[in-house]
Amino acid sequence: MLNMPKLSIIIPALNEEKSLPLLLGSINNQEFKDYEIILADAGSTDKTLEIAKKYNVRVVKGGLPAVGRNAGAKVAQGEWLLFLDSDVFLSGNFLKLLLEEAQKTGAEAATCAIIPLSDKLIDQIMHGVANAYIQLTQYFYPHAGGFCILIKKYLHEKIGGYNESLKLAEDHEYISRAKKFGKFKILKKPKIYVSVRRFESDGRLNVAAKYIACEIYRALLGEIKTDIFKYQFGHHYNKLPKGRKITQSMKNWVNKIKSKI
Repeated sequence: MLNMPKLSIIIPALNEEKSLPLLLGSINNQEFKDYEIILADAGSTDKTLEIAKKYNVRVVKGGLPAVGRNAGAKVAQGEWLLFLDSDVFLSGNFLKLLLEEAQKTGAEAATCAIIPLSDKLIDQIMHGVANAYIQLTQYFYPHAGGFCILIKKYLHEKIGGYNESLKLAEDHEYISRAKKFGKFKILKKPKIYVSVRRFESDGRLNVAAKYIACEIYRALLGEIKTDIFKYQFGHHYNKLPKGRKITQSMKNWVNKIKSKI
């Protein structure tokens, strides 16, 4: 009988040739090695699939993030599922810390704090506020962004996976359902580095306003089933000059992180 991996890492992606090598490289450099990587591709027309092949990543047909995550989970072999966005970066002991603390606390679904791949004060403040909000609401209105959700595979299957009919905040709705059937924790030791490319491409105030409006909408009217917020998946590098600038900024920050490890 083949040995099954303990962890299945699932990444939805669309045209991520610029950010994907940073993520996959950071996964390859992990202390913890008992994992498989599944890329749910939504029809990339750049070098995303070529990069996935280079890193020996399994590719399945994706779509919007919820569709891709469900598709990846369907073929996953691991006891645990780890859903990541394609533009995050992991420090060398991230997976080890993540699984150790989840198992120690008895968590069956979990997330962690975020650190922006930026040294701008405004980005540090905005992500700090997001961390505080997630901590504050975890017991009565739980949140877990698509940047990092760890969950037992049996629990994912028990709740029926992600709701593919939602247009936005499907990750928060997913974790709310998971919390009803399993223990949810915000883990303290692992922290994940996240890109600020959405802030750079769409504008910080615009993104912040959209997130706040999204929270108010969900609280008053329920889950978001129409495209009222005009969410776009995989659009961040449509303008190449800005895309190159954002990517170089991410690489510079990654180099800073590596120098401290």
